[in-house]
Amino acid sequence: MATELEELVGFLHHGNTQIRQIATENLVPYSKTQPAIFKSGQLSPVKDLKLLVKDYAPIANSALTILINISVDAEILKSLAEDDVFLESIFNRITNPNEMNATLLSMLLSNLAKSDSFARLLNIKRPTVRTLSSTATNAFDQLLDLFNRGVSGSYNPNSKFEYLPYLFADLAKVRFTPFFNPLNPPSRQVLKVNKWMIPQFPSISTQLISTSSPNDAPLLTTFTPHTSPPSLPLLVRLGATSAIRNALLSIPSPLTTIAPLIPHIIPSLLLPLIGSDPAFSESETDMLPPELQLLGPEHKQEGDLQVLNNLVESLFLICARGEEKARTRVRDMGAYAVVREVHVGVEDEGIRENVERVVQLLMGDEAELGGREGEPKSQKRDDERRLSRHGMREEEVDDEDDKIVEIF
Repeated sequence: MATELEELVGFLHHGNTQIRQIATENLVPYSKTQPAIFKSGQLSPVKDLKLLVKDYAPIANSALTILINISVDAEILKSLAEDDVFLESIFNRITNPNEMNATLLSMLLSNLAKSDSFARLLNIKRPTVRTLSSTATNAFDQLLDLFNRGVSGSYNPNSKFEYLPYLFADLAKVRFTPFFNPLNPPSRQVLKVNKWMIPQFPSISTQLISTSSPNDAPLLTTFTPHTSPPSLPLLVRLGATSAIRNALLSIPSPLTTIAPLIPHIIPSLLLPLIGSDPAFSESETDMLPPELQLLGPEHKQEGDLQVLNNLVESLFLICARGEEKARTRVRDMGAYAVVREVHVGVEDEGIRENVERVVQLLMGDEAELGGREGEPKSQKRDDERRLSRHGMREEEVDDEDDKIVEIF
């Protein structure tokens, strides 16, 4: 005989709207405490929940919350991540500027990215989204455009899509092409890379100007000074810096494919590392990119240690896996003075250790650096293994980037 809870699950596909709403609302707590009830009948409740995502907003809200919570189960995750029809319905709804449940949709997508099969998102084609004002026909590109436009709340007042960077971070572990594509012109690469970095500090604005040639993509040319502490959610800053770091780690060495981008990438990495009162000499200040030289007293250093660590590790990867030319450009942009102050002011041994590795590469004798990737022979492999295993604390239980998001 079916239990009352099993009977409640059976009401997920009831024809009466009010009954479906009552059922989904009452099942939300059980999605955390008894997720197995949704695996009955060859995942029949999961199939119902997929359809309910397209139901009235209150019902869809509860259905999405349940799916987010139960996607920690490997069998359910596989069912969700490999269902192209379901994914299309998610894409269609999340790109709707009036979608009430956009944040929950972004949370679900970030969970689905834990599935190995989700890397195919990079190749999924779909119709252009008129409201995005973009010609992108690739699902990944559309989500990236959505985040860049939506993170300020201007695209959809109901969401800032703060969980999407976690999806990007997971995809960056698998494949670097969308982030630093050597087949794209450098201008297009710059736009894709910097759009992630810049939103972390909303007082930085970018000015895109069209080039004289119609065949060239717009170039990112201007930063306005950073004048306030970061106000976007920590989730955005943490997810975005994790994506950058993972992309740098996944690119085959040496990093010659992104060498033209270094002048555009480095300022965005250095800015959050600079404190409110750095002890720079006049000559060190002059070495910094112009947009970093006149920071006001209200400027604050990034306060989250994991975000700081992601930024320092990104610098390390550029220096360690690049060639001498890359390190020279980073050095000439004043990176040493910035990381030196981080070492002095941040009381975290892991960050200080990573800063010391950056300093070794920036200030060491190039003649003593072994290999064309520019890392010291004695530590090149150890450092890359260390970053791959521990750089974002990927195997720690409390790591925000690698956890399935759960709601209760």
